[in-house]
Parts: sequence; C-alpha cells; structure tokens
Amino acid sequence: MNKELTSREAAALLGVSAATLYAYVSRGLLTSIPDGAARSKRYAREEVLRLAARKADGKRAGHAVAAAMHWGVPVLESRISLIADGKLFYRGRDSSELAAHATLEQTAAILWDEPAAPTAASSAVPTLPPAVAALGHAMPPLERAMAFLPVLAAKPATPAELMRMLAALLLDTEMSSAPLHEQVARAWGVDGAGKELLRAALVLLADHELNTSAFTVRCVASTGAALPAVLCAGLAALSGREHGGHYLMAKEVLEAQLGGETELPLPPMQPGFGHPLYPGGDPRAVLLLEMMRPLPQAAGVLALAARAAAIKGAEPNSDYALAALELVLDLPAHSGIILFALARSAGWLAHAAEQAADGAMIRPRARYVGHYSAG
Repeated sequence: MNKELTSREAAALLGVSAATLYAYVSRGLLTSIPDGAARSKRYAREEVLRLAARKADGKRAGHAVAAAMHWGVPVLESRISLIADGKLFYRGRDSSELAAHATLEQTAAILWDEPAAPTAASSAVPTLPPAVAALGHAMPPLERAMAFLPVLAAKPATPAELMRMLAALLLDTEMSSAPLHEQVARAWGVDGAGKELLRAALVLLADHELNTSAFTVRCVASTGAALPAVLCAGLAALSGREHGGHYLMAKEVLEAQLGGETELPLPPMQPGFGHPLYPGGDPRAVLLLEMMRPLPQAAGVLALAARAAAIKGAEPNSDYALAALELVLDLPAHSGIILFALARSAGWLAHAAEQAADGAMIRPRARYVGHYSAG
C-alpha cells in the first residue's frame, strides 16, 4: 500500500538535512504533498526510496555510467577508434585518409593492431551442405549469416577467415580469397569508380567507437563466447531498426525527396541527416559523396546533400551515404546493410579481442525504480 512520510522521516531516509530536502523539491527531484490542515509537507515513501537508491548509486559512480550511456563520456576504455574534432580515427590513423587507398583487410590489420593485412589461407574451404545452402538462398542476408556462420565455422577459424565466411554468407556466394571489396563488386556487377566507392565505404564503416553493436559484441566477448557467436551478436544488434535500419529510413527519405515535384522539408537529427558526434558534418558521408561527384547519375543525391548540408543538424551522415550509394550504383536490395555488416565485422573482431585481453566480464548493475513494499 502507499505510504506518506513526514519531512523528518524523508530527510532521515535520504540522510540529508531539512534544508536539503526542500532543495530537492525545488530542483524537481522530489514532490511534496500538502498535509491538509498542517503547514508541513509530506512525501510519497516510494518516491523517497527511489531518490535514495539514486543517491547510493551515485556513490558507486552509477551517475557517471548513466551519463555515459548517452552521447559523451566513454563507457569503456579502448585503443581502437576515436571520434574527435570532427574526424574518425582508427588507432590514431585518420579513416578518411585510409579510405583514399586502403582495403578493408589493411584496415582490419590496423584495428587488430597487426603488422600486415591478415590472410585467410586455409587447408580446406568450408562449404554449407547443399540442403542448408538452398534454405539460405531465400533468407535475408543478416538472417542467413546469423543462422549459418556457426555452421561454416564449426572448426576454429582465424578472424580473417571468419570475415570471408561472413562475406560469402552475406553475398550468398562461395568463399573466395579475393580482396573483400572485389568480392562485393563482382557479386553486384560493379566496376571502375563504383568498385572504388565500395572499397572506400568498407574502410569508412569498419568501426565507430562504442556504438550499440560494438558494445553488444564486447558484452558477449566478455563471457568467453566463441568468435562466431560474438559476430552473430553484432549482426543481431545491427539488424535492429534503430541501428542498421537507419540507412533504410534514410533511403525512404531520399526516394521521396528525389521523386517529388516540390522540395520537402529535411528532417534534422533524423536517420540520414545529422549526427550528435559530428556537429559539423559526418566525414564519412563527405568523402563518399565527393567520390560520387564524377558519376552523372549522382546529380540528384548530391544536390539534396548540398541542401541538407546548409541546414544545421541535417548534414548528411553515413546512413545517407549508404542509401545514396545503393541508389546511385543501382545496387540490389539489402546492399547497404551488407556493406555495413561486412565492414563493421573488422571492428567487432577488434573489440572482441580487446575485451578478451581485458579479461573482465561486463556486468553493469541495475538501478531499481520499481515498486517498494510498504514494510
């Protein structure tokens, strides 16, 4: 049952003075209830107990962790990537500079802190049983990869081999030793400037600090799970509407804008437009859109990008660039999410290795804000 506390009882539970109790009310942290005929105030017991829990949590640095779950302070220390001064760095290397020439394999070597690009040489190339492969043909790419990556990786595989298995599953092709961007280009019939765009996109999307999928990967890796399971966890997080799904939302906006007879208002800080970590514009989108400039079919998306760039908070971001890439190169359905997943697997594997080296299991505490018994 509900119970109300006097000012003295509430202050005692919180361990504060009466003056501090009244300050909590003025700051909106607590609600006071008029005491009828008396001039004193009363306080809902459950609300007081919740505030007491938050205060105790703050002493355990809980408030710092809660703030870190939003944009700003990092949750975990990492040497992998950094977003600073409007740029994205991989172990101190500017990702935009790398995208001018590097392959995804070379970028993975940087993220994994290896001296050279990894090779995927294997004594035997794993293949799916025909019946299993036939079942996978009808599945969307992320679901196919999550379902069958553990099957392909039944025997221990290196990170480089896992990336090639993932590429084969996402593209629904046989495993290949060709550079990953060339595998993608071949599967989609893209060459020339288009192939260079695919290569650069894979580099630029390889990691992005502690985003949702990277944090998920670190949580799973911290339990000691096998790498195929860790990658499946990253794919599961990426499959969500509010992560990998943002590029599809951006594509819908692009198609509506490009197909309309009149200009529609652009949505600041919505999928495809604006990014809290890049208030001056997303450098990944800037580079990819610039690389599209020589292509005549890119005129529409470039004009729309220029209009968005002039609106504060609506600057094109990587979701816009992925959607634009799919439209400009006339790529198959799901191509944006395939590029995203394959690229990000390099970063996921880097986070998994770093978390395993740390040796600690990620296990945050919950701050209880539910019902309290009346006892």
